[in-house]
Amino acid sequence: MNCQILPTANRRGPKRPSGLFPALAALLLLASAAVGQDIGPQSQISRQQVEKFIGLWKDHFAGADSLQQRRTAFRTLMETTPGPTRIQVRQVDADGVDAELMWPARLHHPIGQRVILYIHGGGFSSGSIRTHSLLAGSLAKAASSDVLLVEYRLMPEYAYPAQINDALTAYRWLLDNGYRDENIIVAGDGAGGNIAIETVLRQMQAAKPLPAAVIALSPITDLAATGGSMTSNAGNDPLLGKAEIETLRKTYLRSRSPIDPQASPLYADMTGFPPLLLQVGSGEVLLDDTLRLADKARQAGVDVTTEVWPGMPHQWQLFPSLLDDADRSSQNIAEFAIRHFADKPQE
Repeated sequence: MNCQILPTANRRGPKRPSGLFPALAALLLLASAAVGQDIGPQSQISRQQVEKFIGLWKDHFAGADSLQQRRTAFRTLMETTPGPTRIQVRQVDADGVDAELMWPARLHHPIGQRVILYIHGGGFSSGSIRTHSLLAGSLAKAASSDVLLVEYRLMPEYAYPAQINDALTAYRWLLDNGYRDENIIVAGDGAGGNIAIETVLRQMQAAKPLPAAVIALSPITDLAATGGSMTSNAGNDPLLGKAEIETLRKTYLRSRSPIDPQASPLYADMTGFPPLLLQVGSGEVLLDDTLRLADKARQAGVDVTTEVWPGMPHQWQLFPSLLDDADRSSQNIAEFAIRHFADKPQE
């Protein structure tokens, strides 16, 4: 499998190199997080699949400069992908938040026992239940779990913190409707990864029940866009760049500081945070966002697992019909979820 898995062997995180060369020490620390023995080279087939996918992405997003245009382009692209199969779906009103509750289409599946709250990505301004239903359905089957996929409010119509408030409402709705916190996992990709982490941080601050674990796929953790990979990977990541992050930040946060820990998890105190799975592509501009958050969480004692996938573009997990590694990475997500559910699947 072409992935790198970096579990937290030391719950307090890697020891920082010391000495007279802090810049070199920081470089060594990042290298220790980014290089591991479990990684394998990206296959030629995978490279070809990614190249074809990026071409498709560029075709759909050509000339899509505004947030509204990018929303339309993303919706149009995702409409070309297949929908989920072999799942049951119920429309729900999660205390005012529209959502779909889906579960495997198996008569013996214990609906109401385990659930993944999935928060879709799309730069806080796009994405929907439709764009992420294939991934959500795949996770429901692979993890033998219910999935609540929420339709949170989008910007520019709604700015911060409407998106986080909707996700928090949905999480608390699950608790109020019979799901035990130890059988709930909160997950999201991109902006959805940001929202997922911030949702759990708010639960922590309120001293209320936390989920069993959190999964963040290429999360936007730093709306100030200070990570080195914003520049070093700019030529490798046509899906997202520093300019797009800055545009999102201005519309999403308005006058709020981008280093506010209530909006950018990188600046938050992670002490007491649940076990965390992070996935990111090696060529993404969000690579450093992910690795820096992983390091900070480890330093706070969080049980962190980081997967760096070679050559994968942003949001690759959404495209199993185009990318073999989408299936593989989704299986890893499901296996992580199963390990952390209190009630394991019996089948």
